[in-house]
Amino acid sequence: MSMGKFLIRRIIMALPVLLLIIFVSFAVIRATPGGPFDMVGEGRRVPQAVIDGLNRQYGLDQPLMTQFIRYLASLARLDFGPSLGRSSLGEPVSEIIGRGLPVSMQVGVFSVILGFALGIPLGVLAALYHNTIVDYGATFLAVLGTSIPNLVLGPLLIIIFAVSLNWLPVADVNGIWRSTIHNPAVIFSWDYVSLAILPVFTLGTGMMAGIARLTRASLLQVLREDYIRTARAKGLKERTVIYGHALKNALIPVATILGPLLAAVLTGSFIIERIFNIPGIGGEFVSSVASRDYNLLVGVTIVYSVFLVAGNILVDVMYTWLDPRIRFD
Repeated sequence: MSMGKFLIRRIIMALPVLLLIIFVSFAVIRATPGGPFDMVGEGRRVPQAVIDGLNRQYGLDQPLMTQFIRYLASLARLDFGPSLGRSSLGEPVSEIIGRGLPVSMQVGVFSVILGFALGIPLGVLAALYHNTIVDYGATFLAVLGTSIPNLVLGPLLIIIFAVSLNWLPVADVNGIWRSTIHNPAVIFSWDYVSLAILPVFTLGTGMMAGIARLTRASLLQVLREDYIRTARAKGLKERTVIYGHALKNALIPVATILGPLLAAVLTGSFIIERIFNIPGIGGEFVSSVASRDYNLLVGVTIVYSVFLVAGNILVDVMYTWLDPRIRFD
């Protein structure tokens, strides 16, 4: 089976899954106690007549299935509906997502690159120098990175590098994050790099630790396989044995986590965006939970699900490159 047919088949298979996710999200969010128009300002109750009028205006007084069918019809036009949040009432959800998603994707992509760029070499070193000081040091760094949550590491880095040393900024006073949407060249400026270093390092450190531990364990297992002993018996150089034969197979378990990992970070790390005041989609999602913004909640869930499905398809494609025995059919 060709790659094109494989991709088409996987996309068709994913459509019912996405439809089920949309329906469950749509129903569960609306079953949550409270509504988007119940409170205004500092917790002041809205008169019931006003709530009923707003519900009629936005179709929330209709049966659930009627609302869902209407939502699917608008979704077919890539329209996520209007926002129901207090601060953005009536604003198209697609515009809110389009404004925040590119910023979240920047942080996510750079964090994934950092995590794999540091995690894989660290795991390889730990496996090659098994039970030596190098292995112990690499394992210690991996455990340390896993043990420190982003909620602690982020403020700690801010205190050290932004407050005490005053080396790096934290607040985006010039709107640099969103300026990259219209001018991608901003990414190469020092203003952008200095602003992105701390959040990217904070998010990438946890990924690096998990990837390093997984790479170490997988490579140690592969190095004990018969075909590795055969390759060495043929007189191949150790570098060829490790990087030409062992490492590709050892990276298969590492590639497995790439799909969920990409989906999680590309749609915004809520904690990181809150700590570093990044105007991404994560902050919008957290705000929509508090304000019961049904359409924004469902919209972000759909975006996350699409990224998750796409990430899993990407992993399947990577399998065929890492292991020639795996075929698309």
